[in-house]
Amino acid sequence: MRKRFILLAALGFAAIGSTLAQTAAATPSSPTVRTALAPALQAPRRALDLPGFGRVAYYYDVSAPGRPLILTHSVNAAASAYEMKPIFEAFRGKRPVYALEWPGFGTSDRPDVNYTPELMSSALSELVRQLGQDVDVVSLSLGSEFAARAALGEPRIRSLALLSPSGLGLPRGTSQTETRRQADEQYARFLPWRDPLYSVIRSEPSIYYFLSRSFERGVDGGVYNYAVRTSRQPGAANAPLHFISGRLFTPDAYGELYSKLQTPTLVLYDEDAFVSFERLPQFGAQPGVSVVRVAPTKGLAQFDETAKVVAALEQFYGTQP
Repeated sequence: MRKRFILLAALGFAAIGSTLAQTAAATPSSPTVRTALAPALQAPRRALDLPGFGRVAYYYDVSAPGRPLILTHSVNAAASAYEMKPIFEAFRGKRPVYALEWPGFGTSDRPDVNYTPELMSSALSELVRQLGQDVDVVSLSLGSEFAARAALGEPRIRSLALLSPSGLGLPRGTSQTETRRQADEQYARFLPWRDPLYSVIRSEPSIYYFLSRSFERGVDGGVYNYAVRTSRQPGAANAPLHFISGRLFTPDAYGELYSKLQTPTLVLYDEDAFVSFERLPQFGAQPGVSVVRVAPTKGLAQFDETAKVVAALEQFYGTQP
């Protein structure tokens, strides 16, 4: 995932290869859509009011009793709750299930504000507060860093399941302060080019290219189609610009977040073109942390190996009080 924002930025400046750049240029750009975005999941939807931000949407199914399960998607140029659809469908009717859409993505508000890791994690914390009970959380990729941050301050998050989590590679930069300064400078450089940059990033060839690197068995048509639609909404460029600048990453997520967790945690991983796992063995040695390799997958195991992911989650939850 830490490599992903570099790749996306390079793509925006037509630097990841002339073939893709020429294809994107030759493809008529889809205009911003002024109609409401269709639901990512076939489930009721509500929104919480996040102070200082606005509406943060979530889908839910409360047809069964039990401890609520909260799902959170990744962060990229076209992210949404659709990324968690296989897990939502697997657990609905078995326990209460919620699928949160991070600020700036999906059907949540997308204002032009300062998107930070703290803002994102506060959305999850607010949902937990409003539910008012213990929960389990499943997070994907960069969402794992936000979930870990929330868990450090919210004891009602009783467990974490992290799918191909970012932040377990080597730390970025010489210091957290310096890395954050560089990300801020990168954002300032990108800002004047936001619209043309995002126009390339959200092009259909671009979206397909990056998705193709995350699927073992070919790009899921539903994920691709919804990614295209959500990237055409008003304000769609705002949060992704912070992402590709590097501002949504914690420079040393292992040191600042994962190493401090006392929450029971399951890590599901395999190959991933955008995430590295140099410190996964160190994390896996911590008390309460379990690691399961789900192969063959490339970052979206919940689509390529749904049964294996669900089985690992059920086994993990079977060991929790």
